[in-house]
Amino acid sequence: MILYEMIDYSILKMIWWLLLGVLLIGFAVMDGFDMGVGAMLPFVAETDIERRVVINTIGPTWEGNQVWFILGGGAIFAAWPPLYAISFSGFYLAMFVVLAAMILRPVAFKYRSKRPDPSWRNAWDWALFTGSFVPALVFGVAVGNVLLGVPFSLDNDLRMTYEGSFFALFSPFSLLCGLLSVTMLVTHGSVWLVMRASGDIAARARRFGTVTAGLSIALFALGGYLVASGYVEGFRITSEIDPNMAANPLAKQAITEGGAWMYNYTVHPILWLAPGLGFLGLFGTLVLLQTRFEMPIFLFSKLAIFGIISTVGVSMFPFILPSSIQPEASLTVWDASSSHRTLFNMLVATLIFLPIILVYTAWVYKVLWGKVDEETIERDNHSAY
Repeated sequence: MILYEMIDYSILKMIWWLLLGVLLIGFAVMDGFDMGVGAMLPFVAETDIERRVVINTIGPTWEGNQVWFILGGGAIFAAWPPLYAISFSGFYLAMFVVLAAMILRPVAFKYRSKRPDPSWRNAWDWALFTGSFVPALVFGVAVGNVLLGVPFSLDNDLRMTYEGSFFALFSPFSLLCGLLSVTMLVTHGSVWLVMRASGDIAARARRFGTVTAGLSIALFALGGYLVASGYVEGFRITSEIDPNMAANPLAKQAITEGGAWMYNYTVHPILWLAPGLGFLGLFGTLVLLQTRFEMPIFLFSKLAIFGIISTVGVSMFPFILPSSIQPEASLTVWDASSSHRTLFNMLVATLIFLPIILVYTAWVYKVLWGKVDEETIERDNHSAY
């Protein structure tokens, strides 16, 4: 027997669907508080020294956190080539905006403290805000568009035609998802500042987190209502599909109908745990922000992110990129993956390198852990941030 045939093709597809979810959640958890802190920077810190404190809470680790972004993009490219091709083509301008905004972050980190001029530093502070707020918003808008369906079609040779536009991405529902993404990550960033900063900065972060956690609960509930009520139509496969099939999205039939995104919850009630954990995490964060507890708040904030992103995944399964104009061309877990051998080889590499990344990340945070305050910044005045 060939080695990769030891694991059934359909099982490998499921494993990679789960791993893609892990990588996306890992990115939101690890780089999410960086973006949340950056989005709050001009508001949570009033003086230059306070802004230096805020920046130094994330400065030493933000680059490592972006590894999860690279891993997620790489996984999509290798495990789901049609998903990578269609999403990056259809969302090209949106991706360009995100990358342009994210490029501002490293430049701002490096250049902010090169000159003591207040105008210079203030400009780079707003660059950090832009480089954090814009990706958080656009990523959420992208998720909203995926739930609504993306306007692409495939011909008989599987050549893609995209019929959307950049501004059409910002529909009311997708903007709601974008705002949920922003409030969720700002809440996460607020909790991070509560743990890593002190004094007035931590107090302001608590107030920010309280407001954004409340808004996240309201937006998550509203989004769920719009999906459950049928305002947002879901997608459903109406033909037989072979989980072991080679990549060919047109080898099925699918339709759109109101409430279709609720089908998995009807068949498997245990999946209600996903939105339940999202609400539990948000409520726990909201309540604990009113206390002196620190680490438990961060755990609840992570739980909220896990629950919210998992809710999208389990609602859509097996769809990963629906087509709003040609439902049968929608990409699913079963018909848009790489070959059996490719998925197996990637899994072996992941089992080797992902634990190394996790161990190294944990070690870095252990070494760099501790409160950052104004005295630390003044004592270490040569700090790059």
